[in-house]
Amino acid sequence: MDLDEVQALMERLYGEQDRARGIPATVAWLCEELGELAQAVRKGTPAQQLHELGDVLAWTASLANQLGLSLDDAMDRYRSDPTP
Repeated sequence: MDLDEVQALMERLYGEQDRARGIPATVAWLCEELGELAQAVRKGTPAQQLHELGDVLAWTASLANQLGLSLDDAMDRYRSDPTP
């Protein structure tokens, strides 16, 4: 699945409720998921880490959708300039 497909899936599954929740709440959920990922990296199993990576990606896609931005476009800079 590519990034555009991830965004389309999240839009189909949760787009309406994500927009109703709003951007500030989505950012808060994303931060919470990042914390859960950090904990899984420190103490979790590979299965738990994979689960949390999926959650972070899903919430990132939701945020991008609400902002009207493309994750694929956001990653373009790494294709041409891999320096963060």
